[in-house]
Amino acid sequence: MAKRGGFGGMGMPGNMNNLMKQAQRMQRQMEENKKLLDETEFTATAGGGAVEVVMTGAHEVRSLKISPDAVDPEDVEMLQDMLVVAFNDVLKQISDKTSQMMGGSGFGM
Repeated sequence: MAKRGGFGGMGMPGNMNNLMKQAQRMQRQMEENKKLLDETEFTATAGGGAVEVVMTGAHEVRSLKISPDAVDPEDVEMLQDMLVVAFNDVLKQISDKTSQMMGGSGFGM
């Protein structure tokens, strides 16, 4: 009697094959999502637009703009605070988008 394919002929001939194909599809989709995310630019501002940060999903800073009005030698701490707020905001955007994209492709399984 011929053995059927699968897991040692134990009654799961195509299931393991289907699972492997599904896992490969999910991995390809995750890789495509990661590439798309890495190339996407995210922008955040602080201080009413006095500071603007543009960063990619790969956490590469593309640009940092500081309005001359934000530069007050007597209040450097405010500029520092605005930079922290802008960077934290852009990083949160990237994190949220990563969760959204990877969660939808079975990443959370």
